[in-house]
Amino acid sequence: MSTSDSSPPSAPATTPPGRRGLIAFSWVWVGAPLAYGLYELVRKATQLFTG
Repeated sequence: MSTSDSSPPSAPATTPPGRRGLIAFSWVWVGAPLAYGLYELVRKATQLFTG
């Protein structure tokens, strides 16, 4: 048994050009609310602990 027989098939290294925009939009769709939520968390925690 060789090591190449037991390894899983590798995924393609490149993303199709039509999907890049969708992937970028998805990251913004999730990342923007997450960033805003973290900002609000830090702001309110600062108010809580500093008075």
